[in-house]
Amino acid sequence: MYNKLQYISQGNSVQEQLHNIHKALDNGCHWIQVRFKNQNALEVCTLAEAVKMLCKEYLATFIINDNVHLAQQLDADGVHLGLSDMKVEEAQILLGKTKIIGGTANTFEDVLQRTAENCDYIGLGPFQFTTTKQNLSPILGLEGYRSIIKQMKIKNIQIPIYAIGGITLENIQDLMETGIHGIAVSGLITQSENPALIINQLNEKLYGTI
Repeated sequence: MYNKLQYISQGNSVQEQLHNIHKALDNGCHWIQVRFKNQNALEVCTLAEAVKMLCKEYLATFIINDNVHLAQQLDADGVHLGLSDMKVEEAQILLGKTKIIGGTANTFEDVLQRTAENCDYIGLGPFQFTTTKQNLSPILGLEGYRSIIKQMKIKNIQIPIYAIGGITLENIQDLMETGIHGIAVSGLITQSENPALIINQLNEKLYGTI
């Protein structure tokens, strides 16, 4: 099964991105999603090529946000698609059945759509307000996750759900108790002065929850 902790990369330059990704990998994060918005294609490709090599070195999963063609070009482990990005079916045709395709969702209707599309996992959120992403969808909060997971159980939908959006260490136990598979974080790791400690604490909480 997939790692319970995903790091979504941050940084305004290739150098910043690589510094933050290396920090995450170096301190025990084994799933990297490269997210480098509003940059030129050459810089995005340069970053992704470097991250692929890093992930190979650290035996980490290498996912590219949005860009299916780049994921195909670099033979990434997979791609994460927003609701307005390329359709999952098209991505599956381009990448093949062995690649991981994740999808964003905000509502139970989105989850149904993603399940019908045969996504491999769903990034469901946002949990609470975050400055990491622009044009934020409606906040879910704990009750939102409880409601959606409950409806999934009724429909016997078993796709892995990752909570995303403004998650802190204090939120994780309550979130895991809703029935999610894991979490995707960005600023929590990027801004940490002690990434080894925070990643260790995150993994303890994620894997220690029964």
